[in-house]
Amino acid sequence: MDLVGYSEHVFLRLQNDFLALAERLKIAAAQCVPVSALEGDNIVDRSRNTPWYSGPTLLEHLETVPIPPLSSESALRFPVQYVIRPDSAFRGFAGQVAGGSVRPGDAVMALPSRQTTRVHSIVTFDGELASAALAQSVTLKLEDEIDLSRGDMLVSPSLPPSVSNHFTASVVWLNEKPLQLDHAYLIKHTTRQVKATVTRIRHRVDVNTFHEEPAQSLDMNGIALLELETGSPLFFDPYDRSRTTGSFILIHPLSNATAGAGMIREDLSQQRTQHSTPRSTQEIAPWQITASEVGGPAITRAAITAEERFARHGHRPAIFVVPDRRSLAEAAERALFDQGFATVLLDRSSLTPALLSTVLRALWSVGFIVLLVGEQLSPETSQLLATIAGEARFDFVSVEHKEIVAQILSRAESLKIQSVAQNSGTVD
Repeated sequence: MDLVGYSEHVFLRLQNDFLALAERLKIAAAQCVPVSALEGDNIVDRSRNTPWYSGPTLLEHLETVPIPPLSSESALRFPVQYVIRPDSAFRGFAGQVAGGSVRPGDAVMALPSRQTTRVHSIVTFDGELASAALAQSVTLKLEDEIDLSRGDMLVSPSLPPSVSNHFTASVVWLNEKPLQLDHAYLIKHTTRQVKATVTRIRHRVDVNTFHEEPAQSLDMNGIALLELETGSPLFFDPYDRSRTTGSFILIHPLSNATAGAGMIREDLSQQRTQHSTPRSTQEIAPWQITASEVGGPAITRAAITAEERFARHGHRPAIFVVPDRRSLAEAAERALFDQGFATVLLDRSSLTPALLSTVLRALWSVGFIVLLVGEQLSPETSQLLATIAGEARFDFVSVEHKEIVAQILSRAESLKIQSVAQNSGTVD
């Protein structure tokens, strides 16, 4: 206020403008205080320079503003951060309560497996608790041994979050390199990290007028409503319901730099058929090789999408974990091969963890069904399979040997994709 001579007229004009802006941004409550940081006016004590102002000082407002308590009435959201197993007698899941509250005896459902169980106890360094509330970091011990690893989530069975790999989000772009459509990024959502692509920019937001504008790119500090697809489903709530399960960051996979920050708006999974067909080349962002890279004229082609690769095989990829019996695994591979599936048999024991990750990711990207031989998977391997395959990871280790081949074939049938010709007519 010292820069404008402590003018009441200037303050009221700015206050009216700011409150109008807050209303457009759906900010429920705002308090305007005429201050001078240089002179200390209305910071701690009321200023004689603003006799026309009767509201609180800045400190008075901060000390008296009502702060709503953290709500524990909503549905449970507990992203698993770490699996704790110091010995065979204890198996706990560490994380922070991201929604609702939890007590021993509560029913919970694990995502993505959808297995249900109950909470046996809530463990902390200082002992067991009778309950855990929102934002509290604890370890949950469950009554049953269910498959859970980092990135999975325990939720209320009656009020689960959206489970989807297709959604819209408001994103602010933070990277010097502009956003690229259909470019592979990593998305970090709660404790889960998977591959993601931006498939469409619905509109860009003019930060000066808040008008929505059509756009094909997004530069640094730009804000836009985007459509995103992830390699494995995320477990989320809209941002206006949960700041924790409704927010994420995008990471550049090579530089590991934070590329963008987003707020999830809408689940789009219901707008697509169960087995979507590949998009036309007009909908796919082009890649371009420059003349300097090939020693000649620039070449532009349509990037090959994962959906196109899957459609060529006629099925989606998956990872089947099978018992460590070579003859049984080979019989399953032969049965899949004879039915026209692109399949490969992989012995986990012959690969280092780093090489296993590289090989599995490569086979997944080209659409193969992988038969992974090996029992008693380590937590790290289980997490790797969950990250790569999500819900398309199937465990047949505990199935009766005589039934495994039939069950694998049955599951593989559900992965089939109707051909482009069946869906949209003849294709050259």
